[in-house]
Amino acid sequence: MPDLLSTFCPTSLRATAHLRTATQVLLVLPLLLAPVVGSANCPAPDATRPTAMPGKRSITSIDPDTPIHIDSAGFEGTRAGDWDLKGDVTITQGERQLKTRDATYNPESQTFTTQNSAEYIDPTLKVRGSGAQFDPASGAKFEGAEFELPQQNGRGSASRISATPQGEVALDEVRYTTCPLGNEDWVIRAGDLHISQQRGLGIGRGVRLDFKGVPVLYSPFISFPVGNERKSGFFFPLIGTSERSGYSFSVPWYWNIAPNYDATFVPTWFSKRGARLDSEFRYLNEYGRGELHVDYLPHDDQVGTSRSLLRFVDQSDFTERLRLDVAVANASDSKWFEDFGMGPEGTSVSYLSRNAGLTYATDNWFVVASAQNFQTIDDQRIAPQDRPYTLLPQIAAHASMPDQPFGLAFGLDMELANFDRSFSDSMTSNETGWRADIMPEVRMPLRGSGLYLEPAAAWRYTTYHLNDRQAGQDATPHRSAPILSVDGGMTFERPSGSKQQRVQTFEPRFMYLYVPYRRQDDLPLFDTGAADLNLVQLFRTNRYVGADRLSNANQVSIGATSRLLSAATGKQYLTATIGQAYYFDEPKVALPNEVLDDNETSDVIAELALTAYRNWNVRMGVQFDPGESRSEKGDVLFQYQPNTDRVVNLGYRFRRDNIEQVDGSIAWPIADQWSAFGRMVYSLDDRSALDQAAGFEYRSCCWKVQLVGRRYVSNSDGNMDTGVLLQFELNGLASVGTGADAFLERSIRGYSRSDPLATRRSD
Repeated sequence: MPDLLSTFCPTSLRATAHLRTATQVLLVLPLLLAPVVGSANCPAPDATRPTAMPGKRSITSIDPDTPIHIDSAGFEGTRAGDWDLKGDVTITQGERQLKTRDATYNPESQTFTTQNSAEYIDPTLKVRGSGAQFDPASGAKFEGAEFELPQQNGRGSASRISATPQGEVALDEVRYTTCPLGNEDWVIRAGDLHISQQRGLGIGRGVRLDFKGVPVLYSPFISFPVGNERKSGFFFPLIGTSERSGYSFSVPWYWNIAPNYDATFVPTWFSKRGARLDSEFRYLNEYGRGELHVDYLPHDDQVGTSRSLLRFVDQSDFTERLRLDVAVANASDSKWFEDFGMGPEGTSVSYLSRNAGLTYATDNWFVVASAQNFQTIDDQRIAPQDRPYTLLPQIAAHASMPDQPFGLAFGLDMELANFDRSFSDSMTSNETGWRADIMPEVRMPLRGSGLYLEPAAAWRYTTYHLNDRQAGQDATPHRSAPILSVDGGMTFERPSGSKQQRVQTFEPRFMYLYVPYRRQDDLPLFDTGAADLNLVQLFRTNRYVGADRLSNANQVSIGATSRLLSAATGKQYLTATIGQAYYFDEPKVALPNEVLDDNETSDVIAELALTAYRNWNVRMGVQFDPGESRSEKGDVLFQYQPNTDRVVNLGYRFRRDNIEQVDGSIAWPIADQWSAFGRMVYSLDDRSALDQAAGFEYRSCCWKVQLVGRRYVSNSDGNMDTGVLLQFELNGLASVGTGADAFLERSIRGYSRSDPLATRRSD
C-alpha cells in the first residue's frame, strides 16, 4: 500500500481497483429501492405482460472496471493501519457519488466507516444517513437514513438501510410517500422490507397505508416483484354500481405462470346477480401470441341460470410469409351485453364473429383460406333470413405484378366460397351454395411530374352452384362483364402567406368508368350491400360491396382537393375536398327494395378540415342531393383545446330518415385543483338523451380522486341504465376503483389523463 500512497499528494487520495468491491455494495442499493414504488401494491401494466424469454431486470449493472476516486482534505495513518480521511470526503464512481466528513478506511478489510452524516447521490436515488459503513463482506449500511427517488418523485426514511454484495437489501422502520416536503397526505409505513435482486422478489411485513393521518389499509405480509419481473398476487379491489346489476366488488388476482404465460382472475360479487368470475389467459410461443377471456356466472339471481362470455384470439406466424389468425367469441344469451356492457357502444352488439384464416403472402401474391361464422345476439329483432351466412370455406387470392413489358401492370382477384345457412321456415327461401368470382386486370400507369394517367381494363366473371332454389330457377346462374376505366389527376403548388411560409395545393382528379348493364335479378344475395357514398366510393369501379352485384356504369367522377401546408414542416393546416359523379347512362342494377335515383348526377360529397388553428379544430362533411336540393347526411365537429386537460367539443350528425343527434362534451379546470367533466348525446328525433355523463376531479400534489356518473341507453328498446365510476389514485403508487380515466379519454374527444401541470411546465 505505501507504493500506491507515495504516488499522490497528501491533499488528494485516489484509489482504484482494490476499493471497487466495497463500493459496489452501495451502488446496488438505489437500483433495488426504485422498483418498490411502482410494484409494492399495484404492479404496473407493462410489468404484467408476458415475455417470450425471461427479461433482464431494470437494475443497472456496475462495471467493475469503472475507477473509484476518493477526495479528502487530508489523511493520516494510524497505528492500527487505518487511514483517517480528514475534512470533506467525496467518493465518486461514474455518476454515483458519496459525500461525508471524517471517514475511516481500512485497507486490509477494504471498509469505509463514518459516524457523521453521509449523503449518497446518483441519477435514481439520494440517501442521507446519520452514519454509514461499507464492507465488502457484509455490505453497506446507513443509520437513520432519508432517501429520495427523483424519477418517481418519491421520498422516505428508514431507521436502517443495509445491502449485501449479493444484492440483498433490508430496510427497517420504513416510511414512504410521493408528497412533497411539508405535505404527507398519504404515507406507507412498514416494519421492515427485504429485497432480493437475484430472486427479483421483495417482502414486506407490517405494512400500513395512512391517508390524511387515518389508517386505510393494513397487511401483515406482502410480497412484490422487483424491477420488470412479474409476480403472482392481488391487485387493489374494484368498486362499482349499476341499476341492472347493483353494487359490485372485485378483487383481481394475477398469476405469473411462466415467463411466456400468465393469467388474471377477477372474482366479482354483484348485489343483484351473485358471483361472477372473469379470467384472462395470455401466452407467447415461438410462433406468435394469443389471449383467452372467459367470464362466467354460475347462477345469475336475476334470470335463474348460468351465463358466460368467451373470447379467444390467436396470431401465429409459422414463417415470414405464412400466418394463421383465429378470433372467436360466444355469449351464452342475447342479454349479456345489455346487462354488463357500459354505454350504447357496449350494449348495441348484434353479432359475434368467429373466424379463422390462413394467409400466405409473397411480393406479388396474397392468398387466404378462411372460415367464418356469426352468433346472432339480437335474435329477437333480426329474422333468420336476414342473418349473415356461414362461409366454410372461403379461398381468396390477390395478385399484383407491376413493371411488366411496355410499362403495363397486371392484377388478379379471385375467390371461391361456400355460403351456408340453415333455418326451418318453409315459406322463406333459404338459398345456399358455392360462388366463384374472378377478375383479371391490366393497367398502364403513366406518371410525370405532378400528374398521372392510368387507363385500365378488367373482366369480371361470377358463377354459382346453388342449393334449395325455387322451382324453375337456374341452379347455376352466372354473370360476366368488362370494366373499363381511365383514372387521372394533377397536383399544383404555390407559395402562400406574407413570408411564403405556407404552401397551397390544388389537386384535381377525374375517372371515367364504363361497365355494360347485365341483368342480375336471378343471382342470390350472400354478402353484398350498397356502400355509403363518400369520396373513396366516387372513384371505385362498383357501387356495391361484394361480388353478387356489379353495377352498370357510363360515368365520369370529378373531384378536387386543396390543402394549406407549412412550407418548413409539411404540417397540414387546412384541407377541402369536393366531388361528384356525372352519369351518361342511368344506373339500372339494384338490390331488392333499393330505390334508384333518375338524376343525371350523383350527390355532391364535400369535406373540410381545419387543424390546430389557434387551438381550434373543425371537421365538416356533407352529402347533398342536387335533384332534391337537400342534404342526405352531414357531420360537423368543433373542438377547442388549449391544453390536454381542457377541451370543449360540439358535434352534430345527420342521416335523413334515420339519425339526427347533437354530441357535446367538456373537460375543464374550474379551480386550482378541481376539474369538471361532462358529455351528452341528444337525439333530436326522439327528443331524448341517449348518453349523459358528468363528474369532477380533485387533484392534489400527490393524489387525486375522480367521480363520474353516467346514464345511458342500455338496449335496443331504449331502456336506460345508470352507473357510477369512482377512482382514487395515489401518485406513484396505485389507483383504486373502476377506470374513470379510461372512460373519460374514450368519451371526451381530445382529453388526456396526462399530468396537466407537467404539460404546462413543458410549454
